[in-house]
Amino acid sequence: MTHEQRWRACWQGLGLTEPPAGVLADLRARYAEPHRHYHSLQHLDECLALLDGLRDQAERPCEVELALYYHDAVYVPSRPDNEAQSAELCATQLRAMRAPPDLIVRLTGLIMDTRHAASPIGRDAQLLVDIDLAILGAPRARFEEYEMQIGREYAAVPDALFRHGRAAVLKEFLARPAIYCTPIMRERLEAGARDNLRQALIGLGVG
Repeated sequence: MTHEQRWRACWQGLGLTEPPAGVLADLRARYAEPHRHYHSLQHLDECLALLDGLRDQAERPCEVELALYYHDAVYVPSRPDNEAQSAELCATQLRAMRAPPDLIVRLTGLIMDTRHAASPIGRDAQLLVDIDLAILGAPRARFEEYEMQIGREYAAVPDALFRHGRAAVLKEFLARPAIYCTPIMRERLEAGARDNLRQALIGLGVG
C-alpha cells in the first residue's frame, strides 16, 4: 500500500472525506525538515508499521493512525510546546473537514499524550504512547542509531548540558514501574528497553 492509499484509507475509516492532496504532502515535508534526525519520516514510518501489527489492540485504530501522522508534525528541539502545536494543526485541519467535535477532542488528546508527562488513560492512548516509545526497546543497533540521531538534533546544546539533560530523561523512564502500558508491548519490549537505557546511561558517563 502506498502512502497515499494508506492516508486515504485512514480518512475513510474515520468516515470523513479525504482532505486535499496537499495536506499529506505538507505533513511529509514537515517530517523531512533538515533539523530532524530522529523525529523524521523514518520515525513516522516505523510507528505506522508497528501499528499495522497492533491494530486489533486499538478501540479506534484509524484515530490512533491519524494521531501518529500528526504527533510530531511540529518539532523544534528548543520548543516546549511541540505537541500542543501539532495538536492544534490537527484540530485546524479536522475542523476544515467538518469533523465531529468529539473526534477532534479525542485526536488532540491522543497527540498531547505523546508528551509522556503522565500515564495515558484509555486503551488507544496507551497503545499510541507505547508505539511512540517502542524505539527504547528496539534492537541495540537501532537504539544506538536513535541515540545518535537525538544527539544530532540537540547539536547546538553544549555537550555537558546535553549529557545532563539526556541522562535525566533516560533515568525518568527507568524509574517508572513499567515503561510500556499495554501487556503486549511490555512483553515484547520492556526488558530490552531497560537494558538499552542502562547502556545509554553508561555511554553518557552517568550509568
